[in-house]
Amino acid sequence: MSRAFVKEDAPDGVVYIPPRAPLPANAVNFVTPRGLILLQQELVELAAERERFKKGDKESADRNRSLTVVRGKIKDLEARISGAKLVLPEEQPQDEVRFGATVTFQTVKGRKVGLNRTLSIVGVDEADLTTMRVGYVAPISRSLIGLKLGEEAVQMMGGIEETLKIVNIVYESGHESATKHE
Repeated sequence: MSRAFVKEDAPDGVVYIPPRAPLPANAVNFVTPRGLILLQQELVELAAERERFKKGDKESADRNRSLTVVRGKIKDLEARISGAKLVLPEEQPQDEVRFGATVTFQTVKGRKVGLNRTLSIVGVDEADLTTMRVGYVAPISRSLIGLKLGEEAVQMMGGIEETLKIVNIVYESGHESATKHE
């Protein structure tokens, strides 16, 4: 093990570096423009934090542990950024659900018939359910990707099989949304 990840006075000698959001084996690390900016901002913040710790008491075990954690996070983040593949919304087919789309779907069969839900399909580092940004590797995203307006997907949601119909597709690039009018 690299000495950079060892704390001499820790009972087991190992410093835990919290992992990033998992990316499936052999999966491409797709990022939206927003997602790439967020990763770059995170790197700047971690670098500033590293500099603050470097200036601290060099004999402090907490400072040394914190510095090791920050350095590990930076290394992981740099690897994630270097492997990122930027997907521009304007290059996606505007009438089809793809990476970077904000899609509205309606439940047409299942527990909540008539319910409209909207989510954005983003990279794993940008995913955040509180803002309805869902990673492209999530089951719901995989079910919706490739569908066009009016097409349906069957998805298990909360243990209930639901049929979801695509009713709106928008990309952040400023293109007009593709909306089905019935």
